[in-house]
Amino acid sequence: MQGTIRRVVTGHDADGRAIVIEDGPAPNVRHNPARPGYYLTQLWITPTSPAPIDNGPDPTLSPVALQPPPLGSVIRVIEFPPAALELRNLDPDAAKAAFALFGGQQALTAQHAPNTRHPFMHRTETIDYAVVLTGEITMLLDESEVTLKAGDMLVQRGTHHAWTNRSDAPCKVLFVLIDGQFEPALAEKFQDGHA
Repeated sequence: MQGTIRRVVTGHDADGRAIVIEDGPAPNVRHNPARPGYYLTQLWITPTSPAPIDNGPDPTLSPVALQPPPLGSVIRVIEFPPAALELRNLDPDAAKAAFALFGGQQALTAQHAPNTRHPFMHRTETIDYAVVLTGEITMLLDESEVTLKAGDMLVQRGTHHAWTNRSDAPCKVLFVLIDGQFEPALAEKFQDGHA
């Protein structure tokens, strides 16, 4: 099944010994029929930093959110289909609906900048680590782009961006998002209408 990723979660028994609490498919997978071949698999969430280390309930069973909780983090794998498949009939309203599935419509910038490079251009106030697991993906920035291949790693620091898979095969990317805060002078530029 697409989007299925084995997840092993460890914890402690009553005596403090290390044990496996869970071993199986990550239970929170999102797929939108309007985006054929796109799967978002939520692997884990920390609610704050320092993160609580406990045997608490699975935090991924809550609704999926684009950004991590305040002071928290999230790790997920996204499978991107080839752009030729994903971008058919995709206008700004459809992009907004797709991002709304995980509460991310406020991060989209296409509705504010109609001449944007891609309908999924967005910005989050996060530091994101991205590791390409399989395939090839291109990150679009305001006026430039970079193509990443399996094994490549990227640090994304709150930039205006979108992802597009220009190949003919799916691409899987592991993302870790950490809550952040824009430096005040930079935040002011975004409030002044810059992308």
